[in-house]
Amino acid sequence: MDIRILGTLDVRENGVSVVPTAPKPRQVLAVLALHADQAVTVGTLSEELWGRRPPRSARPTLQTYVMHLRDLIAPALRGAGDGAGARTAKEVLRTVPGGYLLDSGEGTSDVREFERIAGTGYRTREAGDQREAARLLRAALDLWQGPALADITAGEYLSIRVRALEESRLCALDQRIEADLRLGRHRELIPELTVLADRHPTHESLCGQLMLALHRSGRRSDALDAYRRLRTTLVRDQGLEPSAALGRIRQSVLSAPADGTPPPGTANPLARIG
Repeated sequence: MDIRILGTLDVRENGVSVVPTAPKPRQVLAVLALHADQAVTVGTLSEELWGRRPPRSARPTLQTYVMHLRDLIAPALRGAGDGAGARTAKEVLRTVPGGYLLDSGEGTSDVREFERIAGTGYRTREAGDQREAARLLRAALDLWQGPALADITAGEYLSIRVRALEESRLCALDQRIEADLRLGRHRELIPELTVLADRHPTHESLCGQLMLALHRSGRRSDALDAYRRLRTTLVRDQGLEPSAALGRIRQSVLSAPADGTPPPGTANPLARIG
């Protein structure tokens, strides 16, 4: 079974889609697919579908949704033939103590692949190979085809998980950009960072990276303007001043040579804000 979550929900068995059209069964499949090969409790599925106050009919209704999903899985399994290794729909979407489990049968999952490649990229960066780290993190980010579960009307449970996935994506993006900055790719990063800073106007790490890219490209005043825009937004919307770390970045821009070029061997003054 091949599972795609980083974009629209796409779950396929033998190349055949098993994603239902009805909203509630789609939510059930989305939760099971997100946790493929792991047990998901009835309580978790109930919370996703109905919140903290499920109806009395929640359990039998959930069972109906599971039966509907199995009805979609069964025809897709027939394409694999009827050999000794053939699985049944109940073996793919299994009932386990207290819940259900979607057995991917050693299939693919874009979430698992993203986490694997990004994790390797982080370790590679820590080991000092910025070029390979940038390549790996770019490959991990290329798995995203849009916002996670973009076509699912998410309940409380999935909404939290989607936000967590987005944070993971931003972390990988932050580290990939930092690797590219350390490789001196300042000018080519400016368009991307400008869009990202506009999309995330209070994200200090992105702002700091944009400031560095601009300053190292000889655009000191634009770098300082980026700081002012973020400060204005923070003060207006949250009543907060930029962090001390971003203040140090601003000071480094003010005190560095006008063309933004550091002396040979100088450490990046805009290291990632932790």
